[in-house]
Amino acid sequence: MKAVILNKITPAEMLKLEETRIPETRPGWVLVKVKAFGLNHSEQILRLNEIAADYIQKPLIPGIECVGEIADPSDSGFKSGQKVVALMGGMGRSFNGSYAEYALLPAKQVFSIDSDLPWNLLAAVPETYFTAWGSLFECLQLKPEDTLLVRGGTSSLGYAAIQLAKALGCKVIATTHREEKLALLGAADQAILDQGTLAGKTQGVTKILELIGPKTLRDSLKAAAAGTIVCHTGVLGGVYVLKDFDPIKEIPNGVYLTGFFSNYPSQKVITDIFNFIKLHQLEPIVGRTFDFADIKEACLAQDRSAVNGKIVVTV
Repeated sequence: MKAVILNKITPAEMLKLEETRIPETRPGWVLVKVKAFGLNHSEQILRLNEIAADYIQKPLIPGIECVGEIADPSDSGFKSGQKVVALMGGMGRSFNGSYAEYALLPAKQVFSIDSDLPWNLLAAVPETYFTAWGSLFECLQLKPEDTLLVRGGTSSLGYAAIQLAKALGCKVIATTHREEKLALLGAADQAILDQGTLAGKTQGVTKILELIGPKTLRDSLKAAAAGTIVCHTGVLGGVYVLKDFDPIKEIPNGVYLTGFFSNYPSQKVITDIFNFIKLHQLEPIVGRTFDFADIKEACLAQDRSAVNGKIVVTV
């Protein structure tokens, strides 16, 4: 099979497809014929930095999510040809991931789906919509009467969160730090240019989805009124640790801080997401679709931030 195989730091310019053996199944694992996968920020971090870490065993096939069909169910309850999604649980880091024609994956990280969406739209769902769903409904406890602020709205996760919240009936305010991207936030009720300080600019907000991360989290907390829940989910700002953070002094009285970690998907949640998409007749948001043969160009587009929204690769 063809696959992307990482051994060292690999800018997109160096990316190429290589030939390798199709993995052999073993108990507890299933072989998935990959039909499509989305590109994610965490894979970019892996390619450009983390792959050099000693704790990453190399060579490694990246990719934290995919959609496809069961090629070999092994001892699982799946059936050959069954339509599935797979994501997280160490995929593409602790074991080989989805940048390949076939992926051998733990059965517990593979979930059946019932959907007539084409493969490229399906591929926009697993990690992005699971993270948006968990952030909004598990962590922020979002209700139709809420006003949601999405900080980092012009990311693929931001677009998905806006879409889900609007379908629920919420008012949505979204931010971008690039003035030329304000027009891309038309699905939100209000778009704000984020120049680093939001205090006084977000009236009536009851829930905040923080996708920039530690770089702006302190400011998001300051902008939050009493009773507001702030969910830290993304690290788009490139800062990964909040240094010298004093929760007592820096979380305002009556403001709640939580975070969503997307490593633990379940069949129930995946089913709930696809049922919601079907009920509200939503079309998963894809920025651009590439063929697997053009994986280098797909990753170049990712590294250059040349695509607005989710980049999907069809195999």
